[in-house]
Amino acid sequence: MPDFTRFHRLVAEALAADRLVLPSLPEVALHVRELTLRDNVTVPLLAAAVHKDPATAARLIQVANSAAARGGRHVENVRQAITRLGLEMTRLLVCGLAVEQMFKRGSSGMEYRLRYIWEQSLEVAAGAQALAAYQGSLNPEMAMLAGLIHHIGALPILRLAENRPESIRFEADIDDVVDNLGPRIGTMVLRAWHFPAELAQLPELWPQFSRRHEGPADYVDLIQVALLQSRAGNGYPWNEVERIGVPAYDKLGVTPTMDIYKLPGYGGAVAPTASADSAVA
Repeated sequence: MPDFTRFHRLVAEALAADRLVLPSLPEVALHVRELTLRDNVTVPLLAAAVHKDPATAARLIQVANSAAARGGRHVENVRQAITRLGLEMTRLLVCGLAVEQMFKRGSSGMEYRLRYIWEQSLEVAAGAQALAAYQGSLNPEMAMLAGLIHHIGALPILRLAENRPESIRFEADIDDVVDNLGPRIGTMVLRAWHFPAELAQLPELWPQFSRRHEGPADYVDLIQVALLQSRAGNGYPWNEVERIGVPAYDKLGVTPTMDIYKLPGYGGAVAPTASADSAVA
């Protein structure tokens, strides 16, 4: 077996033996999840928990205001954001938004890969949200969340690569594992985090661009089109996907000539936050 597959074997063996370390949710996400499971949880209590992470609080307000832009009053604080989004959507969004912290911590050797994947995830999330609002049958906030977590399977792989650099001979070793094992690992992570099935299965399904399914468009369709229409979609290997043959376009009622960056509201909810000062509970 060629040397360049050594890292692939390492990850595959860790998976088979249930030894691959999956990322734990950040503290704010764990606390919010715990609170939402209580029968007596209140919006002020949940807001106080979210406010402990100012960056996540500010992002949550942004997301709620992107929903407000489609109808409703402007959201000024975390309590109003939670009231608008609901407890379950708040829980899921806090998990997705807190993932950013995980992609910002890494050794110098992995930092650029982590940053690249997160920046791609932000771009896909922005496109998916705008596309869902345009398309009309899917929840734009859920679509944004799907974009943020669609590549989560890369995280455990990159962490293992950090800890076992001797197993990597070529940079392509890492790409091979991310492409081939990342989707399965991503679904494992989201199931461990108690994400709903429609999102938990997404990492395994979105790379299947020939996928056909019964019924209306789903979040997998959104992520596929958002990725292919993004700047990331112009790079390898996505530039080799024949757009005209991707069923997701038909499901969503759009064409490969659509400019996703010109859709109303593109990027609003996942644009970088300059300050979290307004994220008061």
